Amino acid sequence: MQPEGGLRSLGLLPRGGGWGRSTPLPRYLAKLSSVGSISEEETCEKLKGLIQRQVQMCKRNLEVMDSVRRGAQLAIEECQYQFRNRRWNCSTLDSLPVFGKVVTQGTREAAFVYAISSAGVAFAVTRACSSGELDKCGCDRTVHGVSPQGFQWSGCSDNIAYGVAFSQSFVDVRERSKGASSSRALMNLHNNEAGRKAILTHMRVECKCHGVSGSCEVKTCWRAVPPFRQVGHALKEKFDGATEVEPRRVGSSRALVPRNAQFKPHTDEDLVYLEPSPDFCEQDTRSGVLGTRGRTCNKTSKAIDGCELLCCGRGFHTAQVELAERCSCKFHWCCFVKCRQCQRLVELHTCR
Repeated sequence: MQPEGGLRSLGLLPRGGGWGRSTPLPRYLAKLSSVGSISEEETCEKLKGLIQRQVQMCKRNLEVMDSVRRGAQLAIEECQYQFRNRRWNCSTLDSLPVFGKVVTQGTREAAFVYAISSAGVAFAVTRACSSGELDKCGCDRTVHGVSPQGFQWSGCSDNIAYGVAFSQSFVDVRERSKGASSSRALMNLHNNEAGRKAILTHMRVECKCHGVSGSCEVKTCWRAVPPFRQVGHALKEKFDGATEVEPRRVGSSRALVPRNAQFKPHTDEDLVYLEPSPDFCEQDTRSGVLGTRGRTCNKTSKAIDGCELLCCGRGFHTAQVELAERCSCKFHWCCFVKCRQCQRLVELHTCR
Protein backbone atom coordinates (compact mmCIF):
# COMPACT_ATOMS: atom_id res chain seq x y z
CA MET A 1 0.00 0.00 0.00
CA GLN A 2 1.03 3.54 -0.23
CA PRO A 3 2.97 3.85 3.00
CA GLU A 4 0.32 2.62 5.46
CA GLY A 5 -2.39 2.90 2.76
CA GLY A 6 -5.47 0.90 1.82
CA LEU A 7 -6.99 -0.68 4.90
CA ARG A 8 -4.49 1.41 6.89
CA SER A 9 -6.68 4.34 5.90
CA LEU A 10 -9.28 2.96 8.28
CA GLY A 11 -6.66 3.61 10.96
CA LEU A 12 -8.11 1.47 13.73
CA LEU A 13 -5.00 0.58 15.68
CA PRO A 14 -3.95 2.39 18.83
CA ARG A 15 -0.43 3.74 18.48
CA GLY A 16 2.09 1.21 19.68
CA GLY A 17 -0.34 -1.71 19.20
CA GLY A 18 1.04 -5.08 18.15
CA TRP A 19 -0.30 -8.39 16.92
CA GLY A 20 0.91 -11.98 16.78
CA ARG A 21 2.56 -13.65 13.83
CA SER A 22 0.49 -14.45 10.76
CA THR A 23 -2.51 -12.35 11.69
CA PRO A 24 -4.99 -12.07 8.79
CA LEU A 25 -4.87 -8.78 6.88
CA PRO A 26 -2.91 -5.76 8.11
CA ARG A 27 -2.13 -6.28 11.78
CA TYR A 28 -3.57 -2.91 12.86
CA LEU A 29 -6.99 -4.16 11.75
CA ALA A 30 -6.68 -7.77 12.90
CA LYS A 31 -9.65 -8.58 15.14
CA LEU A 32 -9.76 -4.90 16.28
CA SER A 33 -10.56 -6.07 19.80
CA SER A 34 -7.92 -3.88 21.45
CA VAL A 35 -9.36 -0.63 20.13
CA GLY A 36 -12.46 -0.64 22.34
CA SER A 37 -15.24 1.85 21.79
CA ILE A 38 -14.32 5.01 19.90
CA SER A 39 -16.37 7.41 21.99
CA GLU A 40 -14.00 10.27 22.84
CA GLU A 41 -12.17 12.76 20.66
CA GLU A 42 -8.85 11.84 22.31
CA THR A 43 -9.23 8.33 20.89
CA CYS A 44 -9.18 9.75 17.35
CA GLU A 45 -5.73 11.20 18.00
CA LYS A 46 -4.46 7.79 19.12
CA LEU A 47 -5.63 5.85 16.07
CA LYS A 48 -2.48 5.08 14.13
CA GLY A 49 -2.33 5.82 10.42
CA LEU A 50 -5.02 8.51 10.13
CA ILE A 51 -4.12 11.67 8.29
CA GLN A 52 -5.20 14.96 9.86
CA ARG A 53 -8.39 15.28 7.80
CA GLN A 54 -9.44 11.78 8.89
CA VAL A 55 -8.75 12.66 12.53
CA GLN A 56 -10.99 15.69 12.12
CA MET A 57 -13.72 13.55 10.54
CA CYS A 58 -13.37 11.06 13.37
CA LYS A 59 -13.89 13.82 15.96
CA ARG A 60 -16.93 15.19 14.13
CA ASN A 61 -18.46 11.73 13.69
CA LEU A 62 -17.64 9.85 16.89
CA GLU A 63 -20.91 7.91 16.87
CA VAL A 64 -20.11 6.55 13.40
CA MET A 65 -16.60 5.33 14.20
CA ASP A 66 -17.67 2.10 15.88
CA SER A 67 -19.45 1.26 12.61
CA VAL A 68 -16.22 1.97 10.73
CA ARG A 69 -14.48 -0.45 13.08
CA ARG A 70 -17.13 -3.12 12.43
CA GLY A 71 -16.75 -2.53 8.70
CA ALA A 72 -13.00 -3.09 8.98
CA GLN A 73 -13.60 -6.33 10.83
CA LEU A 74 -16.06 -7.44 8.14
CA ALA A 75 -13.39 -6.76 5.53
CA ILE A 76 -10.84 -8.86 7.42
CA GLU A 77 -13.18 -11.81 7.83
CA GLU A 78 -14.42 -11.69 4.24
CA CYS A 79 -10.94 -11.43 2.73
CA GLN A 80 -9.84 -14.34 4.89
CA TYR A 81 -12.84 -16.38 3.74
CA GLN A 82 -12.58 -15.59 0.03
CA PHE A 83 -8.86 -16.42 -0.12
CA ARG A 84 -8.80 -19.31 2.33
CA ASN A 85 -7.82 -21.77 -0.42
CA ARG A 86 -5.45 -19.51 -2.34
CA ARG A 87 -1.66 -19.25 -2.11
CA TRP A 88 -2.14 -15.72 -0.81
CA ASN A 89 -4.64 -15.94 2.05
CA CYS A 90 -4.65 -12.48 3.62
CA SER A 91 -1.84 -13.14 6.08
CA THR A 92 1.13 -10.97 6.99
CA LEU A 93 4.30 -11.21 9.07
CA ASP A 94 4.48 -9.63 12.49
CA SER A 95 7.72 -7.87 11.56
CA LEU A 96 6.07 -5.94 8.72
CA PRO A 97 3.75 -2.95 9.09
CA VAL A 98 1.37 -4.33 6.46
CA PHE A 99 1.62 -6.90 3.68
CA GLY A 100 4.95 -5.68 2.38
CA LYS A 101 5.53 -5.36 -1.34
CA VAL A 102 2.59 -7.63 -2.14
CA VAL A 103 0.30 -4.65 -1.64
CA THR A 104 2.65 -1.68 -1.87
CA GLN A 105 3.38 -2.48 -5.52
CA GLY A 106 -0.19 -2.23 -6.70
CA THR A 107 -1.05 -5.89 -7.32
CA ARG A 108 -4.50 -7.33 -7.84
CA GLU A 109 -4.39 -8.43 -4.18
CA ALA A 110 -4.07 -4.75 -3.27
CA ALA A 111 -7.06 -4.02 -5.51
CA PHE A 112 -9.19 -6.50 -3.57
CA VAL A 113 -8.04 -5.18 -0.18
CA TYR A 114 -8.98 -1.61 -1.07
CA ALA A 115 -12.33 -2.66 -2.55
CA ILE A 116 -13.42 -4.89 0.32
CA SER A 117 -12.36 -2.32 2.94
CA SER A 118 -14.34 0.54 1.40
CA ALA A 119 -17.31 -1.80 0.92
CA GLY A 120 -17.06 -2.91 4.56
CA VAL A 121 -17.26 0.67 5.83
CA ALA A 122 -20.20 1.54 3.56
CA PHE A 123 -22.04 -1.64 4.55
CA ALA A 124 -21.55 -1.28 8.32
CA VAL A 125 -22.47 2.42 8.38
CA THR A 126 -25.60 1.72 6.31
CA ARG A 127 -26.74 -1.02 8.67
CA ALA A 128 -26.09 1.21 11.68
CA CYS A 129 -28.34 3.87 10.14
CA SER A 130 -31.20 1.43 9.61
CA SER A 131 -30.92 -0.09 13.09
CA GLY A 132 -31.28 3.31 14.76
CA GLU A 133 -27.76 3.38 16.22
CA LEU A 134 -26.89 6.77 14.70
CA ASP A 135 -28.52 10.15 15.27
CA LYS A 136 -27.18 11.55 11.99
CA CYS A 137 -29.07 9.14 9.76
CA GLY A 138 -31.95 6.69 9.74
CA CYS A 139 -33.99 4.77 7.19
CA ASP A 140 -34.04 5.91 3.58
CA ARG A 141 -37.23 7.97 3.43
CA THR A 142 -36.87 8.65 -0.29
CA VAL A 143 -38.25 5.16 -0.98
CA HIS A 144 -42.02 5.54 -0.65
CA GLY A 145 -45.32 5.36 -2.53
CA VAL A 146 -46.43 2.56 -4.81
CA SER A 147 -43.95 0.77 -7.07
CA PRO A 148 -44.58 0.07 -10.80
CA GLN A 149 -45.03 -3.58 -9.78
CA GLY A 150 -47.97 -2.58 -7.58
CA PHE A 151 -46.58 -3.10 -4.09
CA GLN A 152 -46.41 -0.46 -1.38
CA TRP A 153 -43.00 0.87 -0.39
CA SER A 154 -42.92 0.84 3.40
CA GLY A 155 -40.83 -0.35 6.30
CA CYS A 156 -37.22 0.74 6.79
CA SER A 157 -35.23 0.85 3.57
CA ASP A 158 -31.47 0.73 4.13
CA ASN A 159 -29.91 4.18 3.76
CA ILE A 160 -27.16 3.07 1.37
CA ALA A 161 -26.71 6.64 0.12
CA TYR A 162 -25.46 7.74 3.54
CA GLY A 163 -23.20 4.70 3.96
CA VAL A 164 -21.61 5.18 0.55
CA ALA A 165 -21.17 8.92 1.08
CA PHE A 166 -19.45 8.39 4.44
CA SER A 167 -17.16 5.73 2.97
CA GLN A 168 -16.23 8.09 0.13
CA SER A 169 -15.51 10.94 2.53
CA PHE A 170 -13.55 8.97 5.11
CA VAL A 171 -11.72 6.30 3.08
CA ASP A 172 -11.03 8.23 -0.13
CA VAL A 173 -9.72 11.39 1.51
CA ARG A 174 -6.36 9.74 2.09
CA GLU A 175 -5.79 9.17 -1.62
CA ARG A 176 -7.15 12.58 -2.62
CA SER A 177 -4.79 14.27 -0.17
CA LYS A 178 -1.84 12.80 -2.10
CA GLY A 179 -3.03 14.13 -5.42
CA ALA A 180 -5.43 12.02 -7.42
CA SER A 181 -3.26 12.17 -10.54
CA SER A 182 -0.65 9.68 -9.30
CA SER A 183 -0.97 6.17 -10.74
CA ARG A 184 -1.43 4.52 -7.37
CA ALA A 185 -3.97 7.07 -6.14
CA LEU A 186 -5.98 6.55 -9.34
CA MET A 187 -5.88 2.78 -8.80
CA ASN A 188 -6.86 3.02 -5.14
CA LEU A 189 -9.72 5.44 -5.77
CA HIS A 190 -11.07 3.29 -8.60
CA ASN A 191 -11.02 0.12 -6.48
CA ASN A 192 -12.53 1.90 -3.49
CA GLU A 193 -15.46 2.87 -5.68
CA ALA A 194 -15.71 -0.61 -7.20
CA GLY A 195 -16.11 -2.00 -3.68
CA ARG A 196 -19.02 0.32 -2.98
CA LYS A 197 -20.56 -0.46 -6.38
CA ALA A 198 -20.59 -4.14 -5.41
CA ILE A 199 -23.11 -3.24 -2.71
CA LEU A 200 -25.17 -0.89 -4.85
CA THR A 201 -25.57 -3.33 -7.74
CA HIS A 202 -26.72 -6.11 -5.41
CA MET A 203 -29.29 -4.17 -3.38
CA ARG A 204 -32.37 -6.31 -2.75
CA VAL A 205 -36.10 -5.77 -2.38
CA GLU A 206 -37.53 -7.52 0.68
CA CYS A 207 -41.29 -7.78 1.21
CA LYS A 208 -43.91 -8.77 3.76
CA CYS A 209 -47.48 -9.87 3.03
CA HIS A 210 -50.50 -8.61 4.96
CA GLY A 211 -53.95 -10.12 4.89
CA VAL A 212 -56.36 -12.61 6.42
CA SER A 213 -54.93 -16.07 7.15
CA GLY A 214 -51.59 -15.26 5.60
CA SER A 215 -52.99 -14.03 2.29
CA CYS A 216 -51.12 -11.36 0.41
CA GLU A 217 -53.86 -8.79 -0.12
CA VAL A 218 -51.37 -6.05 0.64
CA LYS A 219 -47.61 -6.34 0.19
CA THR A 220 -45.19 -3.86 1.67
CA CYS A 221 -41.55 -3.82 0.58
CA TRP A 222 -38.30 -2.07 1.36
CA ARG A 223 -34.77 -1.94 -0.07
CA ALA A 224 -32.03 -3.81 1.79
CA VAL A 225 -28.29 -4.25 1.42
CA PRO A 226 -27.20 -7.75 0.33
CA PRO A 227 -25.45 -10.10 2.77
CA PHE A 228 -21.79 -9.09 2.96
CA ARG A 229 -20.82 -12.59 1.86
CA GLN A 230 -22.53 -11.85 -1.47
CA VAL A 231 -20.48 -8.64 -1.75
CA GLY A 232 -17.34 -10.65 -1.07
CA HIS A 233 -18.23 -13.20 -3.74
CA ALA A 234 -18.87 -10.43 -6.27
CA LEU A 235 -15.53 -8.75 -5.55
CA LYS A 236 -13.71 -12.09 -5.67
CA GLU A 237 -15.09 -12.60 -9.19
CA LYS A 238 -13.86 -9.12 -10.07
CA PHE A 239 -10.46 -10.05 -8.61
CA ASP A 240 -10.26 -13.11 -10.87
CA GLY A 241 -11.07 -10.95 -13.90
CA ALA A 242 -9.16 -7.82 -12.85
CA THR A 243 -7.65 -5.64 -15.57
CA GLU A 244 -3.97 -4.71 -15.66
CA VAL A 245 -3.78 -0.99 -16.41
CA GLU A 246 -1.27 1.78 -16.96
CA PRO A 247 -1.56 5.57 -16.64
CA ARG A 248 -2.00 7.55 -19.80
CA ARG A 249 -2.70 11.16 -20.64
CA VAL A 250 -6.31 11.51 -21.80
CA GLY A 251 -7.02 15.09 -22.78
CA SER A 252 -5.85 17.31 -19.94
CA SER A 253 -5.87 14.64 -17.26
CA ARG A 254 -4.32 11.26 -16.48
CA ALA A 255 -6.41 8.10 -16.57
CA LEU A 256 -5.88 4.35 -16.23
CA VAL A 257 -6.29 2.36 -19.44
CA PRO A 258 -5.79 -1.38 -20.13
CA ARG A 259 -2.12 -2.21 -20.63
CA ASN A 260 -3.14 -4.55 -23.42
CA ALA A 261 -4.88 -2.52 -26.11
CA GLN A 262 -6.84 -5.59 -27.23
CA PHE A 263 -8.75 -5.66 -23.93
CA LYS A 264 -11.97 -3.72 -23.66
CA PRO A 265 -11.95 -0.77 -21.23
CA HIS A 266 -12.77 -1.63 -17.63
CA THR A 267 -16.00 -0.43 -16.03
CA ASP A 268 -16.54 1.31 -12.70
CA GLU A 269 -17.39 -2.07 -11.18
CA ASP A 270 -14.18 -3.84 -12.26
CA LEU A 271 -10.98 -4.09 -10.23
CA VAL A 272 -7.77 -2.76 -11.74
CA TYR A 273 -4.11 -3.25 -10.86
CA LEU A 274 -0.76 -1.85 -11.99
CA GLU A 275 1.71 -4.70 -11.47
CA PRO A 276 1.60 -8.51 -11.71
CA SER A 277 1.59 -10.51 -8.49
CA PRO A 278 4.36 -12.85 -7.28
CA ASP A 279 3.52 -16.57 -7.22
CA PHE A 280 3.45 -16.65 -3.38
CA CYS A 281 5.08 -20.11 -3.36
CA GLU A 282 8.16 -19.46 -1.22
CA GLN A 283 8.50 -17.41 1.94
CA ASP A 284 10.02 -13.98 1.44
CA THR A 285 9.94 -11.95 4.63
CA ARG A 286 11.15 -8.80 2.87
CA SER A 287 8.10 -8.88 0.63
CA GLY A 288 5.68 -10.10 3.27
CA VAL A 289 5.08 -13.42 1.49
CA LEU A 290 4.57 -16.37 3.85
CA GLY A 291 4.80 -19.07 1.19
CA THR A 292 2.66 -22.22 1.21
CA ARG A 293 4.81 -24.66 3.18
CA GLY A 294 2.70 -26.31 5.87
CA ARG A 295 -0.59 -25.22 4.30
CA THR A 296 -3.40 -27.80 4.20
CA CYS A 297 -4.28 -28.87 0.65
CA ASN A 298 -6.96 -30.95 -1.07
CA LYS A 299 -5.44 -34.10 -2.56
CA THR A 300 -8.33 -34.74 -4.96
CA SER A 301 -8.83 -31.19 -6.24
CA LYS A 302 -7.42 -29.95 -9.55
CA ALA A 303 -8.19 -26.33 -8.62
CA ILE A 304 -5.92 -23.85 -6.81
CA ASP A 305 -6.70 -25.52 -3.44
CA GLY A 306 -5.38 -28.83 -4.76
CA CYS A 307 -2.05 -30.11 -3.50
CA GLU A 308 -0.38 -29.82 -6.91
CA LEU A 309 -1.09 -26.12 -7.37
CA LEU A 310 -1.17 -24.94 -3.76
CA CYS A 311 2.12 -26.69 -2.99
CA CYS A 312 3.73 -25.31 -6.17
CA GLY A 313 4.84 -28.76 -7.31
CA ARG A 314 6.93 -29.42 -4.18
CA GLY A 315 4.76 -32.35 -3.11
CA PHE A 316 2.92 -32.82 0.17
CA HIS A 317 2.94 -34.75 3.42
CA THR A 318 0.08 -37.05 4.41
CA ALA A 319 -0.74 -37.83 8.03
CA GLN A 320 -3.51 -39.66 9.85
CA VAL A 321 -5.15 -37.39 12.43
CA GLU A 322 -7.98 -38.05 14.86
CA LEU A 323 -10.92 -35.72 14.45
CA ALA A 324 -13.46 -35.16 17.22
CA GLU A 325 -16.99 -34.36 16.09
CA ARG A 326 -20.56 -34.48 17.31
CA CYS A 327 -22.62 -37.51 16.31
CA SER A 328 -25.84 -39.42 17.14
CA CYS A 329 -27.61 -36.16 17.96
CA LYS A 330 -31.11 -36.42 19.44
CA PHE A 331 -33.72 -33.80 20.15
CA HIS A 332 -35.12 -33.88 23.69
CA TRP A 333 -38.46 -32.32 24.61
CA CYS A 334 -38.24 -29.54 25.49
CA CYS A 335 -35.99 -28.06 24.08
CA PHE A 336 -32.41 -29.09 23.56
CA VAL A 337 -30.26 -31.33 21.39
CA LYS A 338 -27.92 -33.87 22.96
CA CYS A 339 -25.04 -35.39 20.99
CA ARG A 340 -22.30 -37.92 21.54
CA GLN A 341 -18.65 -37.08 20.93
CA CYS A 342 -17.23 -39.34 18.24
CA GLN A 343 -13.68 -39.80 17.01
CA ARG A 344 -12.71 -40.65 13.45
CA LEU A 345 -9.45 -40.89 11.57
CA VAL A 346 -8.95 -38.61 8.59
CA GLU A 347 -6.08 -38.00 6.19
CA LEU A 348 -4.53 -34.55 6.40
CA HIS A 349 -2.39 -33.32 3.50
CA THR A 350 0.06 -30.45 4.00
CA CYS A 351 2.46 -28.83 1.56
CA ARG A 352 6.16 -29.69 1.75
